[in-house]
Amino acid sequence: MSALPKGSVVGVVVTRHRRELLTDSLKVLASQTRALDHLVVVDNGPDQPVDDLVAQCPIPTTYLASHRNLGGAGGFALGMLHALSMGADWLWLADDDGRPADETVLAVLLDEANRRGLAAISPVVANIDRPEKLAFPLRRGLTWKRNTSELGTDFLPGIASLFNGALFKASTVDVVGVPDYRLFFRGDEVEIHRRLVRTGLPFGTSLKVAYLHPDGSDEFKPMLGGRFHAQDPENAVKRYYTYRNRGYLLSQPGMRKLGLLEAFRFGLYFIGVRRDPKAFLEWLRLVRLGRRERFFRK
Repeated sequence: MSALPKGSVVGVVVTRHRRELLTDSLKVLASQTRALDHLVVVDNGPDQPVDDLVAQCPIPTTYLASHRNLGGAGGFALGMLHALSMGADWLWLADDDGRPADETVLAVLLDEANRRGLAAISPVVANIDRPEKLAFPLRRGLTWKRNTSELGTDFLPGIASLFNGALFKASTVDVVGVPDYRLFFRGDEVEIHRRLVRTGLPFGTSLKVAYLHPDGSDEFKPMLGGRFHAQDPENAVKRYYTYRNRGYLLSQPGMRKLGLLEAFRFGLYFIGVRRDPKAFLEWLRLVRLGRRERFFRK
C-alpha cells in the first residue's frame, strides 16, 4: 500500500454478526464530506463473514478477519495498531451498531480538534431511534442527563465516549495505548478514558455533531430520585463482564476513591431496590475477580 497523505484519517470499525447494522454504518462512513483516507474493519465473527460488504465500500478498505473472537477490546486494539502501522495521523473509532448522524461529522470533529488543540474528541452519542435523547445517561455532578438538549450547544471538556465515533490523534495513542485485550468487552472504553484523563491531554465532546447508537439507558437503574444509578445488564454474560471488569477498573490509579461509593450504590440497589441480597453477593464476587485480575472468559 502507498503511503497515506499528511493529516490522514483512518477509520476503525469492529464488527461481529451484525451485517445489516454494519451496512448502514459503512454507508454513512463512506459518505463523509471529509472522506476517510482508509477504513479498517475488524471482523470478530468470520463464520458469518462481511468481507463482501467491505469490498463494496467506495473508499480504500482493509478487512481483518479474526478467527478468535477478540471482543471489542481486542478488536479495537488490533484495528488501531493496524491503522498506526499504515501511518495514520488520526484514528476514527466506531462500533458496528452505530453510525454518524450525518455526512459532516468527521469534518466537524477534525476542525474542532485542530482549532482547540485536542488529543481526542467525541461527538454526542444519541439514541438512534430518538436522537433528542442520549443513548447512555451522562452524570454531571449529582444529576444525570438523558436529553441532548441538557448538555448545551458547544463543547464539553474532559468527557468523551471513545468507541462511538471518537477521533484520536495518533500521538495520543502513543501515550494512552490501545484497549486492554484481557477485558474482552465491557469497561474497555472506561479504561481508555481513565488513561486519557491521567495523561493530562485535552479532550472532550463536541455538541455540534452526533453519533447514533441503539439505546443503552435501560441498563442504568435510577435510585433516590435519579441521584444515583446502578448498571444492571439484562443477561448473565453481560453482567459477568460488566461487574468483573468494573472490579479491575476500581483497583486502578485514578479510580480507587470510587470503590466505597460503588459498594454503597450497588448495595442500595440490590438490597434496597431489588430486594435481592444474593445478587449483591454475586456482584461482590465478580468485582473481587476483577480486582485479583482473574480474567477468565465466561
